[in-house]
Amino acid sequence: MRVDEVTAYVESLPGVRRSGTDERPVWQLQGRLVARLVDPTTLVVRVPLSAREAVLESDPDGFGVPPRFEAHHKVEVYLDRAAPDAVRTAIRLAWELQRDAAG
Repeated sequence: MRVDEVTAYVESLPGVRRSGTDERPVWQLQGRLVARLVDPTTLVVRVPLSAREAVLESDPDGFGVPPRFEAHHKVEVYLDRAAPDAVRTAIRLAWELQRDAAG
């Protein structure tokens, strides 16, 4: 999945705002992280811990949890090999998590 495709999708979700820089954009809903681009092929997405295992299993080559994220609601997405539908699902889960938290 290309960065411009990620951008188009995440920015289509109601209430999402972009900040950060052109090289490292951050997308938030009411000040809460949805996703952020680390580099041109790595995206960090905040997903509920309850759904994280399912996200990882949906595309084991496209998603990972580095040790620094084990205790957090985050996954890394490897855009150069992740299935676009799986990426969109993870972003949608992040958006729903933040929408519900903002209540």
